[in-house]
Amino acid sequence: MTGSDPRTAPSAAPLTGPAAPCWVTLMTRDLQAAQRFYAEVLGWSFRPGQLGAEFSVARRGDIPVAGIFAVSTAYQVAVAWTPYFAVADADVAAARVRERSGTVAVGPLTLGKGRGVLASDRDGAAFGLWERTEPSASPPAPDGHAHAWLRLRTRNAFDAAIFYGEVLDWASGRPGCCDVAYEGDEVIVRCEGRPLARISSGAVEAAVDPVVRPHWQVQFPVEDVPATVAEAERQGGSLIEERSVLGGGEATLRDPDGALFTVTDDRRGPVGPES
Repeated sequence: MTGSDPRTAPSAAPLTGPAAPCWVTLMTRDLQAAQRFYAEVLGWSFRPGQLGAEFSVARRGDIPVAGIFAVSTAYQVAVAWTPYFAVADADVAAARVRERSGTVAVGPLTLGKGRGVLASDRDGAAFGLWERTEPSASPPAPDGHAHAWLRLRTRNAFDAAIFYGEVLDWASGRPGCCDVAYEGDEVIVRCEGRPLARISSGAVEAAVDPVVRPHWQVQFPVEDVPATVAEAERQGGSLIEERSVLGGGEATLRDPDGALFTVTDDRRGPVGPES
């Protein structure tokens, strides 16, 4: 595997398209308010999805980048960004989660052109599984362009890598599987040579601060982190944490409904070591 220097590493694996390893979805309480916020902060446009009036697809140009789903306040569902990992068989993957002491909260359910599962790993980090049952009509992301990448903050990166590797067939040697490398204190996941995610140790399961608890962090590349932070605050969001990293900076934000997300300087890759 190659090193993690963002100046030489290939861009992150696209999270969209028919062969994508992952998709990200926001669960929110107010679809229209969420669309207004992310349109101003990240420059997205929106089109209705195929899952009903309370679902829309965020786009950058003609490329779908994320889903936004409004849930009733009557349901006890966390407002959050969640990654959904592509699997060949949702039933098999859900069974693997349970066998490894994870939790399956919802599904598998048939939704549009696939079957979805909402689950959490052994440390409580929420994630989804997605089995596509029909071909995608969406164009793939352009080469060299990443719409998002992922970071798992967890109790033990090595243990988490084993869990996800067994559930998602990472490093299985099968055609098209993602590779796993241990670099420094982190685990790096690459799909077709492109970094998709990094897994870091040190999270505290019972922490009051949601940034410290085990969770999947969705990171969106932007041209200007300080300007994006300022715009998020103008739109009713708030800054949670700002960090200097090799090649630029990144900031964790909370949207007006409470969902956490991170914006990262798009000059750096998703796996660059922090300075």
